Amino acid sequence: MAGDPSERTVQVDFYHLTRMPLERALPQVAEKVVANGARLLIVAAEEALRLAIDRLLWSYAPSSFLPHARLGEADDGRQPVLIAGALDAANGARHVALVDGEWRDDALDFDRVFHFFAEDQIAPARAAWKALADHPRVTRRYWKQNESGRWEQAA
Repeated sequence: MAGDPSERTVQVDFYHLTRMPLERALPQVAEKVVANGARLLIVAAEEALRLAIDRLLWSYAPSSFLPHARLGEADDGRQPVLIAGALDAANGARHVALVDGEWRDDALDFDRVFHFFAEDQIAPARAAWKALADHPRVTRRYWKQNESGRWEQAA
């Protein structure tokens, strides 16, 4: 990873999925990352979820195309978005999306972390939030959806 890790700040965005499911929120984040010229690693432990995300990124919107692949299935180094089961940024990504609700401390090796979690994953998300509170290199933000489904920064 680039730079001296002891000097780099990591932005961790917690996305509490209440009104908008992951299937709608993830493509929005991925599109913004790629539009800004960055690369994204999407991490999910379960193969079934990785397959579902792969299908989703091909079909979520008929008018858009988000180039991506699953780790080991294409030229990983060329992929703007790579889907993997672990924090293996073979595409050189500096942004990572944790989409299975599971916090991974190694995500702090990236510049930006998107941690998506649903209602049934609130307790582990709170534990991760608290664990990062006094971390000298971490800037935390907590996003929730308002009544109209738009994201609002809550903390």
